[in-house]
Amino acid sequence: MSTPALSLTDVRKDFGQTQIIRGVSLQIAPGERHAIIGPNGAGKTTLFNLISGRFPVSSGEIALNGQRIDQLPPHEINRRGLSRSFQITSIFPKMSVFENIRCGLLWSRGYRYSWWQLLGRQKALNEASEQLLERLNLHRQRDQLAGLLSYAEQRSLEIGITIAGGADVILLDEPTAGMSHSETDYAIDLIRSVSEGKTLLMVEHDMSVVFGLADRVSVVVYGEVIASDAPDRIRGNRAVQEAYLGTEAT
Repeated sequence: MSTPALSLTDVRKDFGQTQIIRGVSLQIAPGERHAIIGPNGAGKTTLFNLISGRFPVSSGEIALNGQRIDQLPPHEINRRGLSRSFQITSIFPKMSVFENIRCGLLWSRGYRYSWWQLLGRQKALNEASEQLLERLNLHRQRDQLAGLLSYAEQRSLEIGITIAGGADVILLDEPTAGMSHSETDYAIDLIRSVSEGKTLLMVEHDMSVVFGLADRVSVVVYGEVIASDAPDRIRGNRAVQEAYLGTEAT
């Protein structure tokens, strides 16, 4: 049996006397697309913050490709192969679309803090940036300030920045929130394309996105996983229907 790409073992998070995450255990296989769903306030984003190192765990273990990461700061976790996006779009609004993507590629391409290097002269780096813009369908907006993009385009750009570092494990926090139906359809195709060959963990409220993308779905309610299974089985799970999906499950 292969080592899980991401493993959570009895992970807990308390804020003072309040228990937010109450013993979550998950095993996510390499290359799996895994969705976390649940009602508002269930602890989904807190779980993402624990995995990415933004919050320390109160107890339990988190491992990336078999190596513990729950005691590491976010930048070290990123360098070990995990990258995430946020609910609120996080881009450099006063830089061009091209510059945003190029920034995302710097560390993985070996450009550390060499401030004396002129990035405009780095042919391989710039070609990689152009290729990623093509994949994101943002090449026409190449020179536009990122802050002037439409909302959906900004979300696409953030997904691009998230994958630019070459991480094997990608966390997307509500990637289609606020999108129209047509924008969501495009985002599903984009996420499917850019996550090919990678491990994807996403928090998502839109059930069309969840059932259109996920190989497996975990349902979190009050900080606990109440079910984790294939999408069709989750859809028919009575406990899930009562806790979250309601009439959508039918």
